[in-house]
Amino acid sequence: MSTVIKAEDLGKKYIIGHRKLRYRGSLRDAVTHTARATWQRIRHPLSPNRESLDLEELWALKDVNFEVQQGDRIGIIGRNGAGKSTLLKILSRITEPTTGRVHIKGRVSSLLEVGTGFHPELSGRENIFLNGAILGMTRQEIKRKFDEIVAFADLEKFLDTPVKRYSSGMYVRLAFAVAAHLEPEILIVDEVLAVGDVAFQKKCLGKMDEVAKAGRTVLFVSHNMAAVSALCKSGVLIEEGRLVEKGEADDVVRTYLRVLENKASEPIQHRKDRGGNQSVQILDIWVDRSNSDRVSTLKCGDQISIKLSYDANQAEGPLSFVINVYNELNQRVLGFHSDKNPVAWPQAGVAQCDLCEPLHLRPGRYGVNAAVFSNGALADHVPNALIFEVVDGDFCGAGRLPNKNQPMFLVPNKWGLVRR
Repeated sequence: MSTVIKAEDLGKKYIIGHRKLRYRGSLRDAVTHTARATWQRIRHPLSPNRESLDLEELWALKDVNFEVQQGDRIGIIGRNGAGKSTLLKILSRITEPTTGRVHIKGRVSSLLEVGTGFHPELSGRENIFLNGAILGMTRQEIKRKFDEIVAFADLEKFLDTPVKRYSSGMYVRLAFAVAAHLEPEILIVDEVLAVGDVAFQKKCLGKMDEVAKAGRTVLFVSHNMAAVSALCKSGVLIEEGRLVEKGEADDVVRTYLRVLENKASEPIQHRKDRGGNQSVQILDIWVDRSNSDRVSTLKCGDQISIKLSYDANQAEGPLSFVINVYNELNQRVLGFHSDKNPVAWPQAGVAQCDLCEPLHLRPGRYGVNAAVFSNGALADHVPNALIFEVVDGDFCGAGRLPNKNQPMFLVPNKWGLVRR
């Protein structure tokens, strides 16, 4: 097996700016400051006003070294902002590294963002030929694969429609069909597949498996650990721009899940990996059972509530809360949205979500992501804000515990004999 990708001391640096607070000194200092800023804008009208910005170096990647062999199926995993997409952009030659270098042997086809490589004014048919040409295919090669691409994307009715009128799902279907069918030596796919429906995602995973079995190389970024374990032989874990582990896919997935659990044990107020404009802050989140004290271990069949304390003193507009529950493979299994029961939320308080039925989850460990929106905009988002464990319980009231082969959801049911 030959080496098709080799990264040596790879690093990517960005310069980001933070707006400074308005200067409040003496009148003379304020006039001087304003005059200096005005003169700078006159001299350099297209450059940012650096006096109003604090500039910071951000290393999206740092000292990354690895090799990929021909035919490898590698899952690249890590939290949001870890540097996964930056790495793929470098491997796809979309951006240049700041330090180090990468050697790539073979034709690369990548699907990183919805609509990448498509011209919005051209039709789906024209974009197939354009995208194929960008990938280095001849017109005859594209014609030979054209019918397969159209059949896979299932967009025959819209083939001559400009792609600017496509939905995001239609974009992805066509983009993936082109990327996967034009016989690249290396196929790179980002989390963009999450845009498609479940049936199409399953079809894409099957196609990537087929591409890999044909001896081509697949690099796959996903937050779906089940898909990574099923598709990939090996895995790469990236944390804060650094490659922290490379090995068997299942081993890397287990390490990643431990990282998430450790992060969930930090007090929410100290978490740095939160998103949103911070006009609202989530202060704490916990689970309680039948209005008792907070608990971290639950039984199948328990009646529970999820409570979330918040501070919305900087918020403008109505609030809404979202809670999502994920299993050990980072698959979302439950979701709760406060908009289903609109409430006039105060500026600070505790939001409570009561499950109307007993807990239907089978035994295992589960993580909770919490988010709050203000006037429709994301105000705060804390991934893995809480970890809880579900243990065996007499869910059906039959005096027996569910076995490990039970499905993910335990649904109450009743059996009887139909008499003729």
